[in-house]
Amino acid sequence: MERESMEFDVVIVGGGPSGLSAAIRLKQLAAEAGDDINVCLIEKGAEIGAHILSGAVLEPRSLNELIPDWQDKGAPLDTPVNNDRFMFLTEKSAFRLPTPPQMNNHGNYIISLGNFCRWLGDQAEAMGVEVYPGFPAAEVLYDDEGRVRGIATGDMGIGKDGEKTDAYEPGMELLGKQVIFAEGCRGHLTKTLFDRFNLREGKDPQTFAIGIKELWDIDPAKSEPGKVWHSVGWPVSTDVYGGSFLYHLNGNQVAVGYVIGLDYANPHLSPFEEFQRFKTHPKVRSVFEGGRRVSYGARALNEGGFQSIPKLTFPGGCLVGCTAGFLNVPKIKGTHTAMKSGMLAAEAVFEAVKAEGEGIEPATYGEKIKASWLWDELYRVRNIRPGFKSGLWLGMAYAGFDTYVMRGRAPWTLHHHEDHSSLKPAAHMPKIDYPKPDNEVSFDRNSSVYLSGTNHNENQPAHLTLKDASVPVDHNLALYDSPEQRYCPAGVYEIIRDDDGENPRLQINAQNCVHCKTCDIKDPTQNITWVTPEGGGGPAYPNM
Repeated sequence: MERESMEFDVVIVGGGPSGLSAAIRLKQLAAEAGDDINVCLIEKGAEIGAHILSGAVLEPRSLNELIPDWQDKGAPLDTPVNNDRFMFLTEKSAFRLPTPPQMNNHGNYIISLGNFCRWLGDQAEAMGVEVYPGFPAAEVLYDDEGRVRGIATGDMGIGKDGEKTDAYEPGMELLGKQVIFAEGCRGHLTKTLFDRFNLREGKDPQTFAIGIKELWDIDPAKSEPGKVWHSVGWPVSTDVYGGSFLYHLNGNQVAVGYVIGLDYANPHLSPFEEFQRFKTHPKVRSVFEGGRRVSYGARALNEGGFQSIPKLTFPGGCLVGCTAGFLNVPKIKGTHTAMKSGMLAAEAVFEAVKAEGEGIEPATYGEKIKASWLWDELYRVRNIRPGFKSGLWLGMAYAGFDTYVMRGRAPWTLHHHEDHSSLKPAAHMPKIDYPKPDNEVSFDRNSSVYLSGTNHNENQPAHLTLKDASVPVDHNLALYDSPEQRYCPAGVYEIIRDDDGENPRLQINAQNCVHCKTCDIKDPTQNITWVTPEGGGGPAYPNM
């Protein structure tokens, strides 16, 4: 059975802030020119917003540029920030620190990024963008000259054994004069584009973190809508880059999360358990006692910033948003930068489409980025994240120096290293004794994954693949005590043994996967590769 194909002017892969902003801007440009442009956007989640997870505090700068009348159009920005707190935690105490200028949230809004993307999706559809959720892009298509020609969606109805079932349906080919990849952090197709077009040549490695988040209904007496609370320090050791957030939304809800840089060295560390332990701190526990946890999720995020941005264009398309890596780490924000990248890409892509050629490289996109406020913003904070490579105290001291003395204009640039190479042998690192969950404010993985709404058809090939099936036991277990059991926040990886304790082997519980991509990043030998599962599979985040 052959795949059917559809042709468009522009195909956009990913329904996050950058992809949706690109789609809207393309339609605006066509209207301004008295022209039309045929835009298709596909999203692997069952609906727009289903796989979107962020803190999130939104800086509305890009939104003001893209949709100036967003308030009249009902954008879900209803919790303006009115209170900033930056804290240092010890095990039992909390001390307020001066709020760094990058973390000043005056004029920003606490939002559900998933709901914001749903609203952006509505705006795009109203302008004529064809939006198709539940269709994962599984393959990049090239023409005879090696230029990007489109994408193919994944086949449906392939069984665990790799054979076609009675429900088999081939994927579709979506062909475009231009293809915009907006896959989010660690995009699986973007990885192949990096290699094919050598887009990372001369760039620092991308560095990442994992963010784990819960949404809670709390006692109305404890609700402080508009309050933003961040912390560093306990529970992680000072050699680990990490910190927390608590964002008070309207409706007696609090978004709470913990972010840990994936360059940590101790293979015994578990980001999930660190997050659960964090919530037992007296200052944090008091917020959630008597409340109810309503949702859970996790997602990797880019931390490389300016030094790690790849070449953004290639014949037939470009990269936008977090798949390229525009997060501003000191601000703890990436939505406004992702949106701006999508808007600028739309301008270059529109020019390329109207040039009437096949597979044109939208090269002006990179020029537009470098001429924008986005480039200057990332340049000024480029040294802060790598400044923490020597630990919390030196990192904070350097951040203050770079911010207040050098004003982000230091005549040097610090560099990054690859996260997967940072682990040290388990025998050389201290074990960490994590407390058992109390099921009041701290919980286990299984009950957490349940709250993510994650679901995959079990009769399909595992979308978490191993290049070499011997590596998990012969290398990871032997040297690092199987760190995949701990860095995965969803209980996907499990070492099982026979009744006598012998014959260890890795079991992959792919149905638990929340699509955070951490395993694809942190695996010491890069043996794990995340590929797309059947359409609509994965988490179903409400209000995240």
